[in-house]
Amino acid sequence: MTMFDLAAVLISVAAALAYLNFRTLRIPATIAMLLAGLTGAVGISIVDRILPLIGLSARVAHLLDNVNFSALLMNGMLGYLLFAGSLTVDYQELKKSLTGVMTLATVGVLLSTAIVGIGSFYLFGFAGAGVPFLFCLVFGALISPTDPVAVVALMHDLKVPKRLEVNFTGESLLNDGVGVVVFTVLLAIATAGAVSAPMVVGLFAREVIGGVVLGAVGGWIVHLASESIDEPNIEVLLSVALVTALGSAAAHLHVSGPLACVVAGIFIGNKARNQAMRSDTTEALDRIWSFADLVMNAILFLLLGLQGAVFGFSSSRHAEVIGAIVALVIIARLVSVAIPLTVIRRFQSMPKGMIRMLTWGGLRGGISVALALSLPRFEGRQAVLDATYAVVVFTIIVQGLTIGRLIRHFTTENRRADVAS
Repeated sequence: MTMFDLAAVLISVAAALAYLNFRTLRIPATIAMLLAGLTGAVGISIVDRILPLIGLSARVAHLLDNVNFSALLMNGMLGYLLFAGSLTVDYQELKKSLTGVMTLATVGVLLSTAIVGIGSFYLFGFAGAGVPFLFCLVFGALISPTDPVAVVALMHDLKVPKRLEVNFTGESLLNDGVGVVVFTVLLAIATAGAVSAPMVVGLFAREVIGGVVLGAVGGWIVHLASESIDEPNIEVLLSVALVTALGSAAAHLHVSGPLACVVAGIFIGNKARNQAMRSDTTEALDRIWSFADLVMNAILFLLLGLQGAVFGFSSSRHAEVIGAIVALVIIARLVSVAIPLTVIRRFQSMPKGMIRMLTWGGLRGGISVALALSLPRFEGRQAVLDATYAVVVFTIIVQGLTIGRLIRHFTTENRRADVAS
């Protein structure tokens, strides 16, 4: 099967599933795709047990290796998905919650990384996986940031109140970039051995500041170009070229590509949209990027579900410990949200239930799996992969299917409080 054949199959299956979900289940599309992929993975496993001579699991694993999920997402889809998600962020609304969003995206990620890293070291040790401590911290870094692709898609599907959507999407878009940088730094320490503190600070600063500057410069260039013409197709093409160029430039400059795409998306979605584009251009921009977001999300989560065919648990004890790690990640999310917001609440008003909503709405997704798959060989690597996949599946399916009810409950409570006051 050629890559074109594989793309044709994936797009066709994704389109059929999206149609069936819209006509029947009406659950968020990302969850529907993940469930379909998981169902396919289970079916492959069953066929493999009944007809072992076919070797279906091995064939699928080989096919997925050719796709290279990690490279496809991190070096291909991610920039476009982050740009599409950040285009819809209202910067004026984001400014109202910027202190909380930035704190959660930085302090929250670091706090969660430490909690998960230390806790998983003991849990993996109990399972006999023998994951080195530094790689446990790497696991904490890759699993702590909420996944912007999953969160943004879910917020759109649930149609949550604007301010709450900005808090969810703003945090997830920014903490993803920070999380990837923390992951890169910790992985360098784990693999290179002795790394000096100035080197770590310098690497972190270069990745973060460089990514923000690169995104702002790229967004400004496209803004100036859009001011000088009035042709929707060309202006949309400029936005596509911008994301592509940012990804390539970030890789060569060794700065954060995800942060660059987020900053550029917010810049284009606010300043360029309001000052340099006519209504027909903004409509074309929204339609094209919304469609691209739909297609890539569908393929991404379908592939994410199919990754279940190559993940497995070595023993029942291993599975139990991984269940404990899922709980640990949720607890770490609660602590990393509660501590910063409790402090910020003294200076800034927040909707009732914000801590619980942000905790339960902290979905993990394809980025965590892609980062895990990019890890080099080390003792306990499979245990880390299994734990990552378990957390991603739990948060997307269980939390993703129930967060809407929690949001509606607290939204109603906040409206009643506003009326009463």
